[in-house]
Amino acid sequence: MRKARAIELDDAQREKLMKLAHSNTTEVRLARRASIVLLAADGLDNHRIGEILGVGRIQAGRWRERYAVGGFKAIEQDLPRGGRKPKIDPAEIVRLTTQTKPEGATQWSTRTLAAVAGVSDTSIQRIWKARGLKPHRVKRFKVSRDPKFVEKLEDIVGLYMSPPEHALVLCCDEKSQVQALDRTQPGLPMKPGRAATMTHDYKRNGTTTLFAAMNTLDGTVISRCEQRHRHIEWLDFLRQINRETPQGKTLHLICDNYATHKHPKVKEWIAKHPRFHVHFTPTSASWLNMVERFFRDITTNRLRNGVFRSVPDLTAAIKEYIVVHNKNPKPFVWTAKAQDILAKVIRANRNLSSKQNEALH
Repeated sequence: MRKARAIELDDAQREKLMKLAHSNTTEVRLARRASIVLLAADGLDNHRIGEILGVGRIQAGRWRERYAVGGFKAIEQDLPRGGRKPKIDPAEIVRLTTQTKPEGATQWSTRTLAAVAGVSDTSIQRIWKARGLKPHRVKRFKVSRDPKFVEKLEDIVGLYMSPPEHALVLCCDEKSQVQALDRTQPGLPMKPGRAATMTHDYKRNGTTTLFAAMNTLDGTVISRCEQRHRHIEWLDFLRQINRETPQGKTLHLICDNYATHKHPKVKEWIAKHPRFHVHFTPTSASWLNMVERFFRDITTNRLRNGVFRSVPDLTAAIKEYIVVHNKNPKPFVWTAKAQDILAKVIRANRNLSSKQNEALH
């Protein structure tokens, strides 16, 4: 039988091992290893050490040997374990995910890619999660081709971030085709442990158009509902804005490029009311108009899950929402600088151009 290697400790080594072996904060396995080394240094054999500490003779011999060879660092960490090497190559999974498509589909699922790669779908899921890959999600975009994009961008962002004195900046637009939808069957209310229910099918009871002008200074909204959204209704809304705003204030209206806003009769009316100044967003850039955020909020908070049996029910709900909103308005704060937005647009155009060139070649 091979004789166990002798362990010799100086005072500093013994003190360090004693602290580890008797500390309440040390990991159990590290404390046990320190105890094995201390007993070995006292001259006990591996069999006796195992009996005292409740471990196997082989385990006691292993940590005695490792300490003798590598010192304190050798017992702090486990050695690499054996076993077969994994068959999964994460780089290959990433390549397949980002550079190929499954037959007959537009993107991979965990199961389809697992079948091709010869691994489990949970392995695919783990690799995707670690690298932020989500093949089922697509971010949609629209790059403006307006030749005056930079000029309009700087104009509108300037109104948001440095509004003129003695003036109001109003973000104006219409939300058309707002539907009065009624459900085919009554739903159940929410209760603990169960969400509210609503049938997926519905009955259409007509539509309305919501005209809104949001004051960027305080967040209040001037609004009206109309059955149609022609230049006639837009003119009526401009007259309402004229009535409901202080007469001594200059008005800067931010609008999109909808034909109604540029109708000759609208231009004629604007010319007769010099306190009105209209600023058009670039084409395909309605996201610059902050009233779109208000439209999102009213859709989410009042319209999407509402039940409306008629158009009057719908318009009453819209008016009620805006009345409540105007009692405690909160303005949206624009923080993006024009040069930062422009840099993103330039980068997007550059990427699109490179992709188009690759497709041509």
